Amino acid sequence: MSVLDEIYARAKANPQKVAFPEAANEKMMQAAYETGRDGYIIPVLVGEGEALKALAVERGYDPAVFTIVDIHDEEYKAKVIDLYVNHPGTRLKPKALARRMEDPLYYAMAMQVAGEADVTFAGIDNTTGDVLLAGQMMVGLKPGINTISSIGLCDIPGFAGSEGSLLAVGDSAVCTNPDAEQLAGIAISACDTVRALLGWEPRCAMICYSTLGSGQGELVDKVTEALKIANEQRPDLAIDGEFQLDAAIVPAVAAKKVKRESKVAGKANVLIWPDLNVGNTAVKLIQQFGHADAYGPMLQGFNSVICDCSRGAPVSEIKGNVVISAVRAAGEKQ
Repeated sequence: MSVLDEIYARAKANPQKVAFPEAANEKMMQAAYETGRDGYIIPVLVGEGEALKALAVERGYDPAVFTIVDIHDEEYKAKVIDLYVNHPGTRLKPKALARRMEDPLYYAMAMQVAGEADVTFAGIDNTTGDVLLAGQMMVGLKPGINTISSIGLCDIPGFAGSEGSLLAVGDSAVCTNPDAEQLAGIAISACDTVRALLGWEPRCAMICYSTLGSGQGELVDKVTEALKIANEQRPDLAIDGEFQLDAAIVPAVAAKKVKRESKVAGKANVLIWPDLNVGNTAVKLIQQFGHADAYGPMLQGFNSVICDCSRGAPVSEIKGNVVISAVRAAGEKQ
């Protein structure tokens, strides 16, 4: 069974409520319908209620598959506002929140905080910046995390790592040049993400051009400082470094280069890049020369799961990301 097959099976066993604030979009509605019809999620369409129902019928979809939330339903809106403003840590007052909720994107995220949805899935009609801004304002960041980042999952043919052919990597898409504190947050978020999504016990390597002081300079100092911060904030996690890539994933190389005890060296299942130059290039190398399937990027750092998909994504990719997001949400609840 492939990793995606396993994820789909987990989704079907515990379907989550996924809110779609761009539901009128043809690709988004199709993805919501097919994943809902097949029992992987409970699709919640957020927008102009009657228009969404009419579109569903026009496109040949059974409206009964969807839960349709009309943003003009004042009674339900009042319920969401009350639940949201009474949720710990939220800052918006009722009037300000009501104004924001005129936008389906903000409405969906208010529902998520209120417990009326588990995931907000967007990105077709809204830019990445729109989604990130709304997420930070409405959902907020996890304690100890001060930056949004991403993680991807690579399925690499012929790779015999500690999790078989699978390797989690981040950040390859969002945070351009993280400082030490941000890099620590990316590592912590990545560990939490893979545990929720895959049930792994994360072994996280901070990647660098140096292994345990073999190189020197500001770039090394940033990674070693990030490691110190991450270990102080989350001593329960196995995060170690600084390691060159081969020392992180190849046991024989780790035995030569890492002359101390490490739970991570040679058997890392999560790799944290020092910046986006490294991360983006590394993923493309893995895809082009390793012929890997790369799933993601998955946003991380928010208090609950938000997904920003590519505006050019085909329906098949959107469906996969919807299901992955739902499984992450279910895992985080546990």
